[in-house]
Amino acid sequence: MIHLNWEERETQKKIECVHADAKKFIVHNKLTPGKQYDVKNETEEFYFIIDNSNRIGGFKKDYFKEVE
Repeated sequence: MIHLNWEERETQKKIECVHADAKKFIVHNKLTPGKQYDVKNETEEFYFIIDNSNRIGGFKKDYFKEVE
């Protein structure tokens, strides 16, 4: 049950939001373009990050780019 302690988990990597223009969902109040986020978990299609509400949220990878 990994989802119970995601907020306390070690950060896997950093990503930067490149846009918050969603066609189906409202993400502009949870993501800020240009802001960097800590990845707590990752799947093939989604990043799970602590978003602007200070809670874990799952977002498609096309909203982000990896920061080196």
